[in-house]
Amino acid sequence: MAVKDVEQSSAVKPGDGGKRENPGIYRSRALEASRQAAERWRQQKAASEAKRPFWKEDFTTVSSMEVPHLVTASDVGDLGPEQVNTVPGEFPYTRGIHPTGYRGKLWTMRQFAGFGTAADTNERFKYLLANGQDGLSVAFDLPTLYGYDSDHEMSLGEVGKCGVAIDTLADMEVLFEGIPLDRVSTSMTINSTAPILFAMYLAVAEKQGVDIAKKVTGTLQNDILKEYIAQKEYIFPPRPSMRLITDQFAFAAEKVPRWNTVSVSGYHIREAGSTALQELAFTLRDGMEYVQYGIDAGLDVDAFAPRLSFFFNSHNDFFEEIAKFRAARQIWATVMKERYGAQNPRSLMLRFHTQTAGCSLTAQQPVNNVVRTTVQALAAVLGGTQSLHTNSLDETLALPTEENARTALRTQQILAHESGVINSVDPLGGSFFVEEMTRRMVDGAFDYFREIDGFGGMVEAIEAGFPQKELMEASFRFQMAVEKAEKLVVGVNSFEVEDEDPIDILYIGDDLATTQVASLDGVRQGRDRGAVERTLDALKAGAAGSANTMPLLLDCVRAYCSVGEISDALRDVFGTYEEPAVF
Repeated sequence: MAVKDVEQSSAVKPGDGGKRENPGIYRSRALEASRQAAERWRQQKAASEAKRPFWKEDFTTVSSMEVPHLVTASDVGDLGPEQVNTVPGEFPYTRGIHPTGYRGKLWTMRQFAGFGTAADTNERFKYLLANGQDGLSVAFDLPTLYGYDSDHEMSLGEVGKCGVAIDTLADMEVLFEGIPLDRVSTSMTINSTAPILFAMYLAVAEKQGVDIAKKVTGTLQNDILKEYIAQKEYIFPPRPSMRLITDQFAFAAEKVPRWNTVSVSGYHIREAGSTALQELAFTLRDGMEYVQYGIDAGLDVDAFAPRLSFFFNSHNDFFEEIAKFRAARQIWATVMKERYGAQNPRSLMLRFHTQTAGCSLTAQQPVNNVVRTTVQALAAVLGGTQSLHTNSLDETLALPTEENARTALRTQQILAHESGVINSVDPLGGSFFVEEMTRRMVDGAFDYFREIDGFGGMVEAIEAGFPQKELMEASFRFQMAVEKAEKLVVGVNSFEVEDEDPIDILYIGDDLATTQVASLDGVRQGRDRGAVERTLDALKAGAAGSANTMPLLLDCVRAYCSVGEISDALRDVFGTYEEPAVF
């Protein structure tokens, strides 16, 4: 509990020329009392430690951030009211963007799903919606992510394996058959080919008779910068990729104003081995780069910034994750206001989806993953997420079975309806420890921003290999800590069991590709070949010039051009990217 303030107000005294007696949140007398108490504790701790040494040497977070043993008011007393003593719904939104928190609206329970054919995934979507899921989240297979059709040689062995196979608008129509797009919001995890899938989604909504200007809501991940940093599912070089994104900013602001055009993703950066601080810093700096490119393209920042959202990982270290989420809101509001001059409060509000950490799941004793996921989900909720995916216990082995997907969804529902954690907004706000961890996250992120600005921006830093090298070194350090058992992972390097029984997993057979390719052939034979050639030629001409590519992409997908054909048209204009070696 904070030290009670019994002194006369000291913020600004009359006649002192506006000079602050104490810019922090506590009075000098209270801080002195706290310093004395902390000193007594240090003396007692030293005596106690001499009798009973700590049982291990490493008390750092999972990211190896040093954790203070005790934080008191004297440690956080220099934090100003604008950093701590705010309420939810007010700048800088450290305590949340909505005054009512989860009393006004629970987070959206949005389980990531997709496998096999569009019909297979449509069935899973309906199952999850019937079990209480609020929104959809589409996982696409690797050929779709890389812009290849299912019959391309690069697609061999990958069709429908790690997500749903989408070749043309015909597949997208099946994917959302019987699902009203004016009442369900959809998130799509797609990046290099995001504008193509976005166009397909809008075309399906039009076919359903939905007013896309008023009723279509959802989110594209569309975060190409993190692909160069972490996930590596890029096609084009960074600069034309950024042009495609600014085209979507302009198009969506006018035509689909309720659509989130980019979900700036730290999730994959974390999954690639970053620390929590690196996830925070690189993700927010990526977001800043999109804002700068939008401004440089001549757009008003308040025309597109309210439709940027974020996507974070929630890992095992409970307080580190909560601090990360609180810091993210504070940093984003500050840079949007002070660096980019945004005026619309919605441009300042960081909204985010969270997924529990897939990289934390273990193949050993997989039932333990339910416990890990629960802790991670609780951190996300106490951190104020707007949307949440909870991983299934078998996701380290394969895509989830129907039963395990339901258990993961039930985890969220128990937190929401039984745990009571929704009743208060930012219930850990004011905790000395949480405020200090939040401060460390904020300070560390700004240190990274200055370093990246030194390269000239995030695109230049990526081209120089800076964030890639940071991730590589962090992931190596963590792996070494696990192999030396400096970091314990239950069931992996400690508390192992022998002769574990295997669990049932979902298997996607190779015969699915035969079905998908036959379907694609049928679409090709039935479409207007002239329309296909005209729209692809128009897309090439527009991409080579300065036309907004989104209307041209819509014409292509309405003509049932395939993902591979459209991607090839853009490859012809933009070229492809080859990553430089990083040492």
